[in-house]
Amino acid sequence: MMIEEEKQNFIEFNIMAIQKLSLKTEKELNESILEDKAKGISDYEIGKKYGVTYKYIEKLITQSRGINISHLTNPKRIAKLSPDDFKEEQTTVWSFKQRGNWATHCGEYRGNWSPYIPRNLILKYSKPGELVLDYFCGAGTTAVECKLLGRRCIALDINEKAIELAKKNLDFSIPMEAEQITLFEQKSSFEIYEPQVLVGDARNLSFLSDNSVDLICAHPPYANIIHYTDSTSGDLSLLKMDDFLKEMFKVAEESFRVLKPGRQCAILIGDTRKEKHIIPLGFKLIDMYLKAGFLLRELIIKRQYNCKTTGFWYNKSIKYNFLLLAHEYLPIFEKPKKQESKVFIDNERLYETKLSHSISHPEFKENLDKLESTTVWIFDKDEKEEKMTANIIKRYADKNEYILVNIIQNSTDQLTHIKSEILNEDIGLLFIKSYSFKNSTSVSKVNEYLMEVSKIIDEYISLIKKGGFLIIRAKDVRVDKYIVPLAKRLYDTLTDSRLWLKEIVIVSENGKLLNAVADDESLQITHEYLLIYEVNQ
Repeated sequence: MMIEEEKQNFIEFNIMAIQKLSLKTEKELNESILEDKAKGISDYEIGKKYGVTYKYIEKLITQSRGINISHLTNPKRIAKLSPDDFKEEQTTVWSFKQRGNWATHCGEYRGNWSPYIPRNLILKYSKPGELVLDYFCGAGTTAVECKLLGRRCIALDINEKAIELAKKNLDFSIPMEAEQITLFEQKSSFEIYEPQVLVGDARNLSFLSDNSVDLICAHPPYANIIHYTDSTSGDLSLLKMDDFLKEMFKVAEESFRVLKPGRQCAILIGDTRKEKHIIPLGFKLIDMYLKAGFLLRELIIKRQYNCKTTGFWYNKSIKYNFLLLAHEYLPIFEKPKKQESKVFIDNERLYETKLSHSISHPEFKENLDKLESTTVWIFDKDEKEEKMTANIIKRYADKNEYILVNIIQNSTDQLTHIKSEILNEDIGLLFIKSYSFKNSTSVSKVNEYLMEVSKIIDEYISLIKKGGFLIIRAKDVRVDKYIVPLAKRLYDTLTDSRLWLKEIVIVSENGKLLNAVADDESLQITHEYLLIYEVNQ
């Protein structure tokens, strides 16, 4: 979803210079574009042919059809009702090379999520016969999965045209001998429920009673990045970010009201970019749900695969020093039971040791074939540290003018300093490496870490020259069964006006981990963050 926004920043066809056909009126132009779309011609080819932008095509389709879809073709013919070789995800990095094409699933509805996402969520956080709610229904991906997996479902959308499409996608039958019934231990208990789909507003769920929903799965718009209607009243995709977040807080409050205590609400959201700097929409939306009363059970990273990492896009990434957005966030919120809500907040264990930091200026030997060009960096385990650091220094440091800071646990106040003449020079990069929390950490320990980071920045930020970079490495931590989103907490803490967030990078390792699910069925945290700030002073 976000990759198309990146493309729009760089591909702007000049109508006068590129237009190859002589079309007398805008009406003729639009009719020709829609005819080509109906033939299945790609947006890129249409853009070259008529000299129009991707946004122009998208807006034209939305205006003419009342819905933002990428294909104007007939409904998909069903080849199978379940994915091949499906396995539930066990870690916090979800990556699906194939979008998913079973049942009526397809990618025609712009920005809809992969059906692998709701399938994983439904199987992990609900049982057959329970009620799943999706209040940003779109083309009905979640509803289709509920039907396939024997869950009751209520799906609504502000756009009546989207509901019409969802109903078409739900118009299929499931033979009792279908493969997916083997997902359940007792085949005799398998029951098919037809989802209830209706036009509605996610901010007003008054037709649902308190504590009546077992699971919420939803993929909201990313503020006004993609418009899902032309001018429908109540369409949140038409709102700018601040207004969008205000309205999403209302959605979060309604979600909290209708969800049963101890149950989960999953929301897929991504970041956006402005002036070649990241806007952390994901962190901001997480705030709305936390303020509504939810706790954070998991914070999953959804990796995108439709990123171009060679040729044109790679060269643009280097020339303009930006990374293609290749990640989305999938926070799993939980409505706490009464006895849980205060335990998590007040959990304060005592520690004898204190945090301090050491600084160094290690020799850097370049050993890279090419730089990473997206916001997701995946390395082999034995090369992770070396390649991550090499990418950071080569892209963000100038002439080896950099300092690495390690936060350590120490029982004394003794700090190790590098030579004073280096500290007196202007540096291009200050890289603060993450402190490794133990499994039995606490809120107080996290707060101590945040204070130490703030202390380091206050002490050394004046050494960073204008246009230089501050990079902080962080990893989410778990207190009891809940997530403390450490990168988000750092972002909230760092309010210095000299710091301008440039990138949020996700770092992880190749391959799946064995025995990844903990005793409490929590996902294993397998990703880290790099918060990359540009310094203006």
